[in-house]
Amino acid sequence: MSQPIDLGKARRRAAARRSAGIAVDFDPARLTLARRLAALPRTRLGKAVGVTPSAITQYEKGQTKPTLAVLDGLVEVLDVPAEFFRAGHPVPALSACGAHFRSLRSTTALERECALSFAELALAVLAAVELHVELPAVRLPALDIPTDSTGDLGRSGIESLAREARDHLGVTFGPVPHVVRLLEAHGVAVLRLDEASRKVDAFSHQQGSRPLVLLSAGKEDKARSRFDGAHELGHLLMHHDADPGSRLVEQQAHAFAAEFLAPAAQIVEDLPDRLDWTAFHRLKRRWGISLKALVMRAHTLGRITSRTYQRGMRQLAAWGLPEPGSLGPPEAPVLLPRAVELLGSRDKALEQLAADAGLPLRQIERIWRASGGHESRPTLDLANHTADPDRQSRDINNAQEEETTMSKGDIHTSKQGDRWINKAEGNERASNSAPTKAEAQAAGRKMAVDRGVEHVVHNQDGRFGQRNTYPRSRDPRSSKG
Repeated sequence: MSQPIDLGKARRRAAARRSAGIAVDFDPARLTLARRLAALPRTRLGKAVGVTPSAITQYEKGQTKPTLAVLDGLVEVLDVPAEFFRAGHPVPALSACGAHFRSLRSTTALERECALSFAELALAVLAAVELHVELPAVRLPALDIPTDSTGDLGRSGIESLAREARDHLGVTFGPVPHVVRLLEAHGVAVLRLDEASRKVDAFSHQQGSRPLVLLSAGKEDKARSRFDGAHELGHLLMHHDADPGSRLVEQQAHAFAAEFLAPAAQIVEDLPDRLDWTAFHRLKRRWGISLKALVMRAHTLGRITSRTYQRGMRQLAAWGLPEPGSLGPPEAPVLLPRAVELLGSRDKALEQLAADAGLPLRQIERIWRASGGHESRPTLDLANHTADPDRQSRDINNAQEEETTMSKGDIHTSKQGDRWINKAEGNERASNSAPTKAEAQAAGRKMAVDRGVEHVVHNQDGRFGQRNTYPRSRDPRSSKG
């Protein structure tokens, strides 16, 4: 028998909620976006802010609004300013069923949602850019795809489509000079996923305002990254209605990339008929594709036998990654950084985009870096100091100012060896360390909060990843919109 409802207690709870105040100007979609960016399920988020998972669901659906106390909890747990949740700057959601993720088994649904929300941020930033700058129009060719394209097109069909794509995109003969620039010139937005989505391989999406290609954060290899770009181009051109993630669809995109980057008619005579690694290295430098892709190409085009191919794969596996003969760092996108340059001062331009998009400045900077933007620092030139005494004085003053700025004891979380460490500026030794970035970042954040300083989180390669100021009231970069 059910217990009778205590109406008096229910009224008191309702009165307490009313007295706490309600976040009236609240965009439910922004909560969903922030939660997915943080890769948090509703159960964990609800527990962290003291409400039930169903309450989080109601907030996200717009059925109810959080109290101001709950909003404060969301701000703290999701690490976004309160202004992030204000209505008026919608961020269109991208459907998970439209994203061509490589393997649905190698990543969790939360990891894929985190990467997809990063793509949504990118589109929001690009939309803000297009308020000021006319970006390249989308000019991808409309290939003549058979209606049963989710079926087996066959090697000849794939090769024909790849050749047609090369012709339309202006690459008639020889290697593709720069895959990323080619995509950007034809209206595709290209970004490199950051550390938050390191486990997610490259993927593409074309249901937003412009096609998107997100390259892997874990592939610091030019040859493999070029192949990823061509692979995703294959999805964008061939798989408008295909179900993403199937083995057949991925095989088709792989075959497209191989033919697009190294057309059979142009490379077959140069491929060795044995495991001649010197010849393979020469072809790697010419065509900009990996040794593994070249060995597979030699096998597919009948230049080597299956037994030779298997020996080659075993040798490549023994060498591991990165494979020998590096071609240098991955190709970098330039679309967004160059658009920002057209807006004037970088700092002011990024602040303007933050206001236009209704996003925190650090999220704008995050997308800017993922799109090829780089931090710049003053350079002290000691080689020519005698030729220009005034220049010497200015450089030394700049260096002293920089030293003063960097000696406030901010906390830096970075990779050192096989561990992640936290070090306060000015200290020679790390304060603590952890085996994972997440654990070190949590400890570093607590140190920064306790000291009231900035917490600077570096990517695995040492570059700045994100920067948070504590207390938040002194962060000049918080969005006003």
